[in-house]
Amino acid sequence: MGSDQRAKLVLRIKSFGKGNFDEKLQAYLGSPYKVLGLSRAQIDSVIREFARGTKVSSADLNALADDLWTQGETYDERAVAISLLDRYPKLLDDETWRIVDRWVEQASGWALCDALGSGPISTILHKDSAKSKEVLRWTRSENFWRRRIALYALREFVSANELDFPFVVLKNLIYDKEFWVQRAAGTWLRECWKKDRKRTEEFLIKNSKGLPKVVITVATERAPKSFREKLRRMRE
Repeated sequence: MGSDQRAKLVLRIKSFGKGNFDEKLQAYLGSPYKVLGLSRAQIDSVIREFARGTKVSSADLNALADDLWTQGETYDERAVAISLLDRYPKLLDDETWRIVDRWVEQASGWALCDALGSGPISTILHKDSAKSKEVLRWTRSENFWRRRIALYALREFVSANELDFPFVVLKNLIYDKEFWVQRAAGTWLRECWKKDRKRTEEFLIKNSKGLPKVVITVATERAPKSFREKLRRMRE
C-alpha cells in the first residue's frame, strides 16, 4: 500500500466531481482548499470501495491518510482522509494522534475542523485519557480553530454520557471571544443538555454572568423558553 493506493483513491474522488470547483460551497464550508462537492454518500462510497477486500495495518492507514491530506489539492481529499481514519477506529494509535495534531494546524473552516475533532480526535481521546491534558492545552491555543476542535473532540464523551471532562473543557471556553468557538460551546452544551438536563442547566446558571449571547441561544435550543430568558437576564 502506498502511492498507487493514494492515486486510486484520488482518481475515484475526482470521478465524483462535477468537473468544476464549487466556489459557493467552498465559501459555505469555510474551506481554504478548493471543493469538488462530494456528498456524504459519495465519500462513504469511496471508503467502502477501499475497505472491500483490503487488509490494512495501523502503519498503512496512517501513511495513506496522511498522504491524502498533505498531498491533496482539494477539501474532498482531506475529507476522505478523515473518513478513512474513522473507518478503522481500532487501528488509531499514538502515531495517528501525532498526524491529526499536525493536521489541526493546517485546518480551518468549520467543516474540516468539526469532522476532524468529532472524528478521529474524539475517538483517540476517549480511549486514551492521557490525551485529555493535551486537549486542555488546546483550549488555551492562539489558534481559535484548535480551540473549536477541542470542543468537538468531546463527542465520544458526551455520547457515552460521561460529562465530567466535557464540562471542564466547556468551562475553559464558554467565554471565548471568537464567535466560532462560542458557537461550538453552545452546540456541546446543547448536546450535554440532551444527556443530563439538570446538570447542564446548573452549569449554565452557575456560569451565566457575562455568557456570550450565542452560547445561550444555541445551548438552550431544546430548553424551555423561560429558562433561556432567565439566562439572558442573569448574564447582564
